[in-house]
Amino acid sequence: MTDRFSFTVHAIDGRARRGTIVTPHGEVRTPAFMPVGTQGTVKAMFMEDVRSTGADVILGNTYHLMLRPGAERVARLGGLHDFARWPHTILTDSGGFQVMSLAQIRKLTETGVTFQSHIDGSRHEMTPERSVEIQGLLGSDIQMQLDECLRLPAERREIDRAMRLSLRWAARSRQKFEAMGGPQKGQGLYGIVQGGDDAELRAVSAQELSAMPFEGYSIGGLAVGEPQAVMLAMLDIVCPLLPEGKPRYLMGVGTPDDIVESVARGVDQFDCVMPTRAGRHGQAFTRFGRINLKNARHADDPRPLDPDGPCAAARDYSRAYLHHLVRTGEALGAMLLTWINVAYYQSLMQGIRDAIEAGRYADFVAEAKAGWARGDVAAR
Repeated sequence: MTDRFSFTVHAIDGRARRGTIVTPHGEVRTPAFMPVGTQGTVKAMFMEDVRSTGADVILGNTYHLMLRPGAERVARLGGLHDFARWPHTILTDSGGFQVMSLAQIRKLTETGVTFQSHIDGSRHEMTPERSVEIQGLLGSDIQMQLDECLRLPAERREIDRAMRLSLRWAARSRQKFEAMGGPQKGQGLYGIVQGGDDAELRAVSAQELSAMPFEGYSIGGLAVGEPQAVMLAMLDIVCPLLPEGKPRYLMGVGTPDDIVESVARGVDQFDCVMPTRAGRHGQAFTRFGRINLKNARHADDPRPLDPDGPCAAARDYSRAYLHHLVRTGEALGAMLLTWINVAYYQSLMQGIRDAIEAGRYADFVAEAKAGWARGDVAAR
């Protein structure tokens, strides 16, 4: 569609922004929620159904795909878009978080990270350059720098060390991205703001990254154990320091409430495993909050989850049937609930975009929260 990556802001309401990212594989309407397709698949969903919910972009994971089936193999098979049958925008994360959290044995140096695969114990090295190379082989439209993500709480000295290492890795990632011709291919590379829950370190990271020529900026190292209030306080510091004309991506977030609050602070992109993971565990997200289909009260309830909802599965199947599928462990239960959840998240994002354009974002948030607080309506 284009030979250049671009981002345009169409409307602003307070600090909430409505925009469009353009990549070689299409337009991404922002604020956007990106379903997580870690290993080249959004778990328990057909790609056609993911698209039907309104998703413009999915996320793939560098760590998992480099281990299995291998980035070079995916490249030989036409790249991740063809391999996964998703002809729309794909974002890949750097693999750094998974290296730090999943690898059995790892050693961190200035050069990068050496680690053993959690799958078979094989030994690998991940450097900023190798991470960008893998993402290039996968052919993703939006790529991430390699960073070090700490779990909170952590000592300030450790947060400072990891943040400054991530800044040095950001510069190396950018150099490799340009050497591989990423900008000429219309791809984008995002820098990642780190700094834990320390306001001063977050500001340093945001300011130094903003001086580097990234196509967008991610905010990492949040939603890793800290309270929501801490996350939002960090966004209040970071977002105003990032370039206004570039997209902002809050990594790994989150709940519907996290999303509406973060949009209010200027965030444009989100990803989280929550809607897909919850679906596989019998949980449904709706306009009236989260519903546990394992609960016995649904066993004789003929009503659909939401007769006016955005998803056919929420309108056409009874609560009793969904409860039966969940309780018996049928794969269809996970498939239907995942579809319902991803559709709800996409409906929420469309409502957010419409509200920003209409200049009524605060009212929309109040209405959404009132619906969640109301809760599910018990069977009569």
